[in-house]
Amino acid sequence: MDSDHPELDEMQRAYKAAVELWIAAIRREEELASTNHSVAQVDQWEQAHDDEEAARNKVKAAKQDYEDALRKKFFDF
Repeated sequence: MDSDHPELDEMQRAYKAAVELWIAAIRREEELASTNHSVAQVDQWEQAHDDEEAARNKVKAAKQDYEDALRKKFFDF
């Protein structure tokens, strides 16, 4: 990481943390998809899917913020 740009370092850390949470959400959804489903388990599976989608959206937002900051740094726009 470039220590001359702590704001970029923080954005990169936030992006990486969001990706890790997304991975965990994907694994949770996959875990629930691999069981015999009762009504309660189907509800948990659906919630896991919603959680995965929310985590994905956070990753996309963090990635966009980081990319925008990099464009500003390298291309000044």
